[in-house]
Amino acid sequence: MIQPRRDLPDMRVLQTFESAARHCNFTRAGNELSLTQSAVSRQVRELEEQLGKKLFERVRGRVVLTLAGEAFLPEVSRLLQMANSTMRHASAGARGESVLAINALPTFAARWLVPRLPDFLSSHPEVRIDVSTRRDVFDFGQAQCALAIHYGQPIWPGATCTYLCGEVVVPVAGGALRNRPLADAEELAEAPKVHLTERPHLWPDWFRGVGLDLPDASAGHWFEQFSLTIEAVKGGLGYALLPLYLIEAEIARGELKVVLDIPHSTDRAYYVVVPEGREAPVLSFRNWLTGQVRR
Repeated sequence: MIQPRRDLPDMRVLQTFESAARHCNFTRAGNELSLTQSAVSRQVRELEEQLGKKLFERVRGRVVLTLAGEAFLPEVSRLLQMANSTMRHASAGARGESVLAINALPTFAARWLVPRLPDFLSSHPEVRIDVSTRRDVFDFGQAQCALAIHYGQPIWPGATCTYLCGEVVVPVAGGALRNRPLADAEELAEAPKVHLTERPHLWPDWFRGVGLDLPDASAGHWFEQFSLTIEAVKGGLGYALLPLYLIEAEIARGELKVVLDIPHSTDRAYYVVVPEGREAPVLSFRNWLTGQVRR
């Protein structure tokens, strides 16, 4: 059942709720929104009356979300982000520009995609880029996104996946380990290692590929993201398996070094994902992406 529009809350009231929830303080929310503390309190009370639920409790001079408020906040945040995105895209169109909204994994976006974007924009000056870094499979319509660069299997409901590139990792070192010679994979088996939490099988798979079983697959330090893993290796905490495309700058500066030229291909790949029936507007960008990979 569709809610009558007269029952929908004012967007400014939702902004007030989100700010108050973020600050846990009505006064600071008012300062952010140029409202008085009493105006913030009144708007929150109106929203609570409209919903029939209490959203905040006062605890020792501050306000905290109730369970209902905690459940409501993520939905409000998504709605405000979508409104923000809508206005950015609409204002770009009014200036005769077009917005290309792209989603990619954070480290891939920061280390591979963004440094190459000036090349694309030099031949498409009318395009404005809007990059997000969601990790999950999402609804393109709700996310207001035109294209995603997805790592994994070519599965995305309601969208077309085009192969971009596979992933090849190599053992690298930094810090004091960078200058320590390694004769072979057996010597590396006894050396300190850095693991990526999201890819726990990288080291065991690499060692199996060279005909060895890793004695203790979990030994070493663990980090949740590639960006943290790279920094750990640069600090000399251990050897790690990393894709060369993520460490181009560190290799060029001599901060990281490939210690054994024994690459390993993972069983996943990168894909360009476009909503079905909407390939034409992003065709030039998709072609540019594949060209960058070939280079």
